[in-house]
Amino acid sequence: MAVAPINKVREVLDYAVTEISPDKIFMGIPNYGYDWPLPFIRDITRATSLGNVEAVNLAREKGAEIQFDEVAQAPYFYYYGDDGAEHVVWFEDARSIETKLKTAFEYGFPGVSYWNIMRFFPQNWLVVTQLFDIYKVPNNM
Repeated sequence: MAVAPINKVREVLDYAVTEISPDKIFMGIPNYGYDWPLPFIRDITRATSLGNVEAVNLAREKGAEIQFDEVAQAPYFYYYGDDGAEHVVWFEDARSIETKLKTAFEYGFPGVSYWNIMRFFPQNWLVVTQLFDIYKVPNNM
């Protein structure tokens, strides 16, 4: 399934706000995807982590059609590896990031945190700058 399917994220958030004041929660947003070999076998199958840009490049290289899961609000695609094994890749794109950002603020959270901010993902910053006014805080504050 998706790295952070919004339907499951909402289940966690619905519980979290019953135990923690929303003004103290920063929702985590993944900045990566997973490449899963199929079939999935619990405790045996292992995914490879990849960046969102890497995922799109892999889809292009493999000629895979990127699809979008409306329930999870996340993109994914299938491809066959060099060894003939089928894979499914779940990752983030502008649509999934926009959904997550809007969800965080719908719950009244003061902000979000990214898991693995060091991966290059320009779509993320385009969405952020379209949704929010960004101000640079001086270093001496």
